[in-house]
Amino acid sequence: MTTPKKLYVKTYGCQMNVYDSERMAEALGASGYVTTDTPEAADMILLNTCHIREKAAEKVYSELGRLKGLKSANPDLKIGVAGCVAQAEGAEILRRQPLVDLVVGPQSYHRLPEMEAKARSGEKALDTDFPEEDKFDRLGGRRKAPRGPTAFLTVQEGCDKFCAFCVVPYTRGAEVSRPASRILDEARDLVDRGVREITLLGQNVNAYHGDGPDGTWGLARLIRELAKIDGLDRLRYTTSHPNDMEDDLIAAHGDCPELMPYLHLPVQSGSDRILKAMNRKHTADQYLRLIERIRAARPDILLSGDFIVGFPGETAEDFEATMALVRAVGYGQCYSFKYSPRPGTPAAERDQLAEDVKSDRLARLQALLNAQQEAAQQAMVGRSVGVLFEKPGRMPGQLVGKSDHLQAVHVEAPEEWLGRIARVEITAAAPNSLAGRLAG
Repeated sequence: MTTPKKLYVKTYGCQMNVYDSERMAEALGASGYVTTDTPEAADMILLNTCHIREKAAEKVYSELGRLKGLKSANPDLKIGVAGCVAQAEGAEILRRQPLVDLVVGPQSYHRLPEMEAKARSGEKALDTDFPEEDKFDRLGGRRKAPRGPTAFLTVQEGCDKFCAFCVVPYTRGAEVSRPASRILDEARDLVDRGVREITLLGQNVNAYHGDGPDGTWGLARLIRELAKIDGLDRLRYTTSHPNDMEDDLIAAHGDCPELMPYLHLPVQSGSDRILKAMNRKHTADQYLRLIERIRAARPDILLSGDFIVGFPGETAEDFEATMALVRAVGYGQCYSFKYSPRPGTPAAERDQLAEDVKSDRLARLQALLNAQQEAAQQAMVGRSVGVLFEKPGRMPGQLVGKSDHLQAVHVEAPEEWLGRIARVEITAAAPNSLAGRLAG
């Protein structure tokens, strides 16, 4: 019997990269690979990279430098770079780091088995095309192994918005939506293997417009059809753009019980002047009116967002407009960052703010966001919430799961509750988690 080769995948960045890493492992499974948790045991190491964060490419080169010792100890070890840094850097990675054997972009990883074979023969393999064929068609069905109770499912890729700060349209390509029938089939398969909650993924997920059996489906129609799958108890989606929050999607938050009361809806700034400079194509007031409509449909919804401070040209007044918007919305959690230039994007060519100004503004914004998150956490105490238990906790006899509102909850509960949803009475709150006891 042939000993299986071992694959180690290190995933950076967003939830879609987590999904992509799973599919890469499945693709290479056809070439005899099984996954391992340690790079030292691997016959192939894949770095599935993200280009969103500051100095993303340099961090990848640093990580590759740390792998030199493993390559020296095992010359047969193959090293690959995948994802958005691979797409952006391409052949430059092979030039700067000769230890790399293959480079594959996010739209081409269905070709990994052929690329791996080429690398095994001693050749370098590079594929950063945007191929005409659908990679999901080429990948085929998911492997049938049992899995945990939550899963990601990509329904849409790419972005046509071209925000001035963002590399996604250049690394992920134009917006493409998967056919509804294939998404439904993949969801049914996940449920058959133990999944109870699915998060639908897209760079701009609420721009989903996929082919359905009776015409084009939007995200709301897709969600309603997914909700009919027996055993699929929870649905979520991320990440969204305010301009694509259509009426039927807002309505689904109010009348589809499987759609959880949590929404990540980035706005980036509260200043109309900066929003225009960012090419967001909406105003702060339009965002606030949208939030009112969403809350009218689902009053208990927990809102999350993204903010960039120190965008080129941002004044003190612009920053105060962002603070005012945050106070007006009242977020349950948020992500916030200092602006950092991304090569090839329009904003990278503009005059940059001083680093100390950006740092001061970020600290002030995060203090406000942290206070709002703490208030949202404390407001849960005394409430009864649904919790899907995902894994054992740190303490003996403890289980950890996510509430309806995507808050981490730890509870003393027997292990047979793993993979199930229980009503939990929240008894205490911390900044990033809740404690509770089984209700009833």
